[in-house]
Amino acid sequence: MSLSIGIVGLPNVGKSSLFNALCKEQQAQVASYPFCTIQPNRAIVPIPDQRLDKLFELLKVSRKVPATIEFVDIAGLVKGASHGEGLGNQFLANIRDTQAILHVVRCFEDVNVAHVAAEINPRADIEIVQLELILSDLQLVERKIERLSGALKGDKKLLPMMELTQALRQHLAEGKPAATFPQRNNEGFEALNHELRLLTAKPMIFIANVDEDSLAQGSSYLDQVRQVGKEQGIEVLAICAKLEQELAGLSDQERKEYLQLAGVEESGLEQVIRKSHQLLGLISFFTMNEEEVRQWTIPRGWTAPKAAGVIHTDFERGFIRAEVIPYETFVAHGSSAAVRAAGQMRIEGKDYVVQDGDILYIRFNV
Repeated sequence: MSLSIGIVGLPNVGKSSLFNALCKEQQAQVASYPFCTIQPNRAIVPIPDQRLDKLFELLKVSRKVPATIEFVDIAGLVKGASHGEGLGNQFLANIRDTQAILHVVRCFEDVNVAHVAAEINPRADIEIVQLELILSDLQLVERKIERLSGALKGDKKLLPMMELTQALRQHLAEGKPAATFPQRNNEGFEALNHELRLLTAKPMIFIANVDEDSLAQGSSYLDQVRQVGKEQGIEVLAICAKLEQELAGLSDQERKEYLQLAGVEESGLEQVIRKSHQLLGLISFFTMNEEEVRQWTIPRGWTAPKAAGVIHTDFERGFIRAEVIPYETFVAHGSSAAVRAAGQMRIEGKDYVVQDGDILYIRFNV
């Protein structure tokens, strides 16, 4: 399954710079004035995984195929965007299909990069964007209530859905995101959210875009974002988009040395991928043959037949068994043949829950 993440924030907070860094190339226009991004930028990016690299090295096959992630960078939001102000509102629909949201917050000073407010205030900036997302969801919920009002005349079974939707409207009207709605865990809300694709129900990560010095030393701006994240239960990543862009054109070894000099262990992309997987409860498994080794991404808790269906629907329909080798076991022995000879390959049935790093050989018959 593909992973898709939307990038939001005020104008000139570094969204497009971060997008370009994540994509390792100049796909989005970057400028020091508001609304530089007019059309939403989209990019499919390979997911970095050192385990895939190691398997490729051991197998000596002709190609490795990583799982991918799609990033969608929309125009900067401003106060009033949900009612048509600025250019952000018309692009919110472009991130409704994403699975998570990166909210980029400006935590750096630069006289050459304009800011929409008189001063940099991360807490206030966060509040503006979050309110616009809430108001955008509120508009959808109100339109849903209008449709339900007409449908209720002919079908009283819709009354529970109407009551749920009205309760959600009140919750949003109080300035609260759908993610904190008290009834968010019932089936009715799941169906409603599946239909409306509520922005504020999506998992979110705050990206504090800091200057290079603040990566290691911190700053008062970063402290503000972390405090808001603590209050709202939202993960915070400190990333220097400018540094990430500089890293994009380097070799793996040069990138590693550069990161060490900056006092960080992972690149921004690696942090975003790792935290996104944790946030969405995703894991990776691998398949291999004589020509390639391939990485697949699935939700944690999926059984072997469901995982097999990601490879091909016939694999799930005709699933017989899965031959499983944990990644560490494969690396220790160096090949599938050696693992088999050592009696370390497991045979698992339909109830087996796939673990992160599993190497699977699917046996099926249709």
